[in-house]
Amino acid sequence: MNSMNDDGTDFRRRPVSFVRRSARLSTGQQRAWDNYSGRFLIDIPRGRADTSVDPGYVLDPAVVFGREAPLVVEVGSGAGEAVIHAAARHPDVNFLAIEVYTPGLAQTLMQIGRQELTNVRLIQANAPEMLTTALPAASVRELWVFFPDPWHKNRHHKRRLVSPHFASLAARVLEPAGLWRLATDWAGYARVMRNAVDASDEFTNLHPGPGTGAVPAGGWAPRFEGRVMTSFEKKALDAGRTVHDLTYRRKPD
Repeated sequence: MNSMNDDGTDFRRRPVSFVRRSARLSTGQQRAWDNYSGRFLIDIPRGRADTSVDPGYVLDPAVVFGREAPLVVEVGSGAGEAVIHAAARHPDVNFLAIEVYTPGLAQTLMQIGRQELTNVRLIQANAPEMLTTALPAASVRELWVFFPDPWHKNRHHKRRLVSPHFASLAARVLEPAGLWRLATDWAGYARVMRNAVDASDEFTNLHPGPGTGAVPAGGWAPRFEGRVMTSFEKKALDAGRTVHDLTYRRKPD
């Protein structure tokens, strides 16, 4: 499967970072979807697929959130554990979660309702397309990519989200001096992610010192204290894998 070209003229020439999974909802998830999706799930115009983005669409954060505030975007928010935890602790910040899987979005909506949050919005879309055209340039204070699919098989490496191309998209949407936070529990992908962003002349690695753990050389950040310990991360640690964090700053124009 491929994603839309940068100018939107060719349908999904670049790989998307996901495969289709079951969209079956539990009773509670369906109830949350029915109750909250109309308010918190942003209805965006599509291209040719149900997770594509019309290249002419541009999000207006002030309109969708109803206020001006710093914007944090999480790509691949899953069940929403990280974004919900952060939003509850930072009501003065707007949080946008981008996810393709309906059950994960429904689970996030359930937590929004339970905690009566007003500073979270969700978009069901292919993230590279959102960063290519839909998010305004220099509109994001922080971009989060936590535990993206590592696509272990060599023939699937082209599906990996974090790449030199994606780094250029991240640089487009981040405001000058904005932060890009990444984390993965797979050593090989950690090295790929670090090398891809280090190669960009638009980012500065905030922790370039000597490295430790399963991946040699420097570049690793301390664990981001703002990232809640999710069930996914705990499972990785229980399996003996090391979580590697990266933090980059968008260079000023």
